Amino acid sequence: MRVLDSHTGPMVITHLLVDCRDAMGANAVNTMAEAVAPRLETITGGRVYLRIISNLAIYRKTKATAVWPAEFLGGEEIVDGIIEAFAFACADPFRVATHNKGIMNGIDPVVIATGNDWRAIEAGAHTYSHWKEGHASFTEWEKTSEGNLKGTIEIPMAIGLVGGATATHPTAKTCVKILDVKIPGGAAELSQVICAVGLCQNLGALRALASEGIQRGHMGLHARNLAVQVVQKEKKLTL
Repeated sequence: MRVLDSHTGPMVITHLLVDCRDAMGANAVNTMAEAVAPRLETITGGRVYLRIISNLAIYRKTKATAVWPAEFLGGEEIVDGIIEAFAFACADPFRVATHNKGIMNGIDPVVIATGNDWRAIEAGAHTYSHWKEGHASFTEWEKTSEGNLKGTIEIPMAIGLVGGATATHPTAKTCVKILDVKIPGGAAELSQVICAVGLCQNLGALRALASEGIQRGHMGLHARNLAVQVVQKEKKLTL
């Protein structure tokens, strides 16, 4: 329970901590919040207003860590460049916005493919980074004593395998099957997979920035997209 000052006056905030197991839990938590509201009104003599889940799921954080040999990345210079890029993100809110957005470029597709709520994950991750340190990086990068690169990511990950589209949508069910995550306990494993993808996505972006620059890859994708458009137009003209 917390007491907050707001521009309309003091507010008493009551938290329900719910172990959702393999469910994302929004419906369960919202139902519980509405169920206990009358009891809280009786106890306090006040009125309960908002009864809804928070997407800042600080008790459902997921962490992934990996170490890459320096020679695998292209040498010590690349390792140092990645750490410098990370330091830039830590120091500048303009940079960390794009740094974290790039991480979500990897996370969101897996969340969407498995039928989960990517907007909830985005909201929780960005709010957590601000709540933790004030626009902090989702990832941390450091050089090990052996000169290799160690990366870590830790963010809230309210992922579910029970209920919602995950259990009913054919594509989502297929993606979950490919990932081989099963109930019970599969939601936690899926969260770990998603975080690992985010960490690898960040590594790829920082490695590009520390070497040839991000536009080499981006312009290659752009060129392929233009080529596809040209081919499609030619087919339409032929028809």
